[in-house]
Amino acid sequence: MRYGFFLSERNVDDPIGDLRDQIAGAARDGFTSAWLSNIFGLDALTALAAAGCQVPGIELGTAVVPTYPRHPAALAQQAMTVNAALGGRLALGIGLSHKVVIEDMYGYSFDRPGRHMKEYLDILIPASRGEQVRYEGETLKADIRLSTPGAGFPVLIAALGPRMLRLAGTVADGTVLWMTGPRTIAEHIAPTIKAAAAEAGREPPRIVCALPVCVTDDPAAAVARANEIFETYGRLPSYRAMLDREGAATPGEVAIVGDEDTVLARLAELKQAGVTDFVGSAYSGRERTLSLLIGAAKG
Repeated sequence: MRYGFFLSERNVDDPIGDLRDQIAGAARDGFTSAWLSNIFGLDALTALAAAGCQVPGIELGTAVVPTYPRHPAALAQQAMTVNAALGGRLALGIGLSHKVVIEDMYGYSFDRPGRHMKEYLDILIPASRGEQVRYEGETLKADIRLSTPGAGFPVLIAALGPRMLRLAGTVADGTVLWMTGPRTIAEHIAPTIKAAAAEAGREPPRIVCALPVCVTDDPAAAVARANEIFETYGRLPSYRAMLDREGAATPGEVAIVGDEDTVLARLAELKQAGVTDFVGSAYSGRERTLSLLIGAAKG
């Protein structure tokens, strides 16, 4: 299992310089990848291109870029440009986002999101390889061929439900998870996505699992803190479904919390469940938590 680092978008005077320093630290500490979310702050792709081109030797991923606000060919062009700037080190994570964001904030319809993602990938993936795309779906159309440098990078989907996991296995290169525990990965995520990839004759997919982590001698306080920070995710339907599968009442119950031995055991459990890449979000007890993750990353 490879280890990645979840980058923090902090309130500083030089956010791009701060990201550069975080990426450089992650590379120096032995992490194989660093990931940036795309919510309402920095545009993740632009930020990774600006900061990451200054730091060689580490994969940089988005976790994740929402699909609805950007035509798939436009996103392909942007991602190819970023991949060229990074020297071929981009992992493009994309996702549907959530109805409350897409409908209430952006004003798009969130009807039949599975159809939307299939049509999106039907354009995005060949376009990102520099292929001619002639496509007419129910909601998306394209007749375009990009000459942008930087073609060819892994595309990962924030896939949690069965249909999305099948798409991630048959069409994309894997999935990026959040708020998803080891039992759910072992019993639902890994079997579904691996079977889809095998049936399509494709290589085993990546299962990138991001979770909050805190190494501490006071797990009850750390869980309470996680519940405070990540409370919103317990109410969003897609993540709520994963928490329910895990038997977790709150987000803090899937956070990886405890002393060093406990956290290492939880990481081993994720590896056994089928996780290929673990991305830790050190939300509290940062120095001690990072020390453990660095040690795990270096093997």
